[in-house]
Amino acid sequence: LARTMIVGLGVATVAFAGPYAFYLWKPLEQAITETAKRTSTSSLSSYCKGGFQQKMSRREASLISGVSPSTGKAKITTAHRRIMTLNHSDKGGSPYLATKINKAKDLLESTAKN
Repeated sequence: LARTMIVGLGVATVAFAGPYAFYLWKPLEQAITETAKRTSTSSLSSYCKGGFQQKMSRREASLISGVSPSTGKAKITTAHRRIMTLNHSDKGGSPYLATKINKAKDLLESTAKN
C-alpha cells in the first residue's frame, strides 16, 4: 500500500512539474545559445592547434614546457616540475603526455646555456 502511494505521488509530481520544467527550459536554452555565440573562438587561438610533430623540435618543446626556447636550465626544471605536478598520474594525468613533457625537458636542457 505504501509503495503504491509513493509511486502515485511520484507520478503526480512529474505530471504537475513537467510542463513547468519545459516552461523554464526555453529561456535557459536561449541564454545558453547567446553565451555560446558571444564566446569568441579567437580567445582560444593562443593554444597550439594540431597534434605532436614526428620528431620534437625546440619550438615544440618550448610550447609544451611553456618556456622560451632560450630559457636557462633552472627555469626549465621549474616549469617541468610544475607541469608534471599538474599531470600527475594520481590526479588522472596521461602517461603519454608525461612522456612528451619529459622529452621536451630533455631536449631543452641539452641545448640550454647554463
